[in-house]
Amino acid sequence: MELAGREERAELSALEGWPVWWAARLTPYGHDTLAYAQSRPPPVSMPGPADPDRQLVELIPSQMAALRVFVALSGQLRVPPAAGLAEQVRSASCDHGIKRWRLHLTAEQMESVAYGLWLHRMTGSAAEANRFAREYGVVHSPAGAADEGPAAVDGLPSTARW
Repeated sequence: MELAGREERAELSALEGWPVWWAARLTPYGHDTLAYAQSRPPPVSMPGPADPDRQLVELIPSQMAALRVFVALSGQLRVPPAAGLAEQVRSASCDHGIKRWRLHLTAEQMESVAYGLWLHRMTGSAAEANRFAREYGVVHSPAGAADEGPAAVDGLPSTARW
């Protein structure tokens, strides 16, 4: 917003018929900020601790950034994010006091987050996956997921094929 100057306040005072001591108007940036804020999806009602199927997960900004990339690639991945994870990521709330993103995830979504952070580990930093494993005890292990991948063809293991 911007505050009105002396001349603008004098014009407003003449229009209103009484002294205008201050006035403000919305700038184009302020208008766009309000429009953007109104377009964001409303926060999903987060289940409280009474819901035994969900666990509170607090992610640091770098973990959340990696998770957003994972969710954004869901149409290109052969192992897509778990059902409902994209919505949880979109509607996550940030506790600015502790600088953590809060999500309430199911066990399946927790496994999916571990997978997304494992992908991040393979292409960048291991810190995010390590922290998630340390705090929540969920680790993606490609060896443990081998039975879910493509089966061997022509006697070759799936890793030997392109």
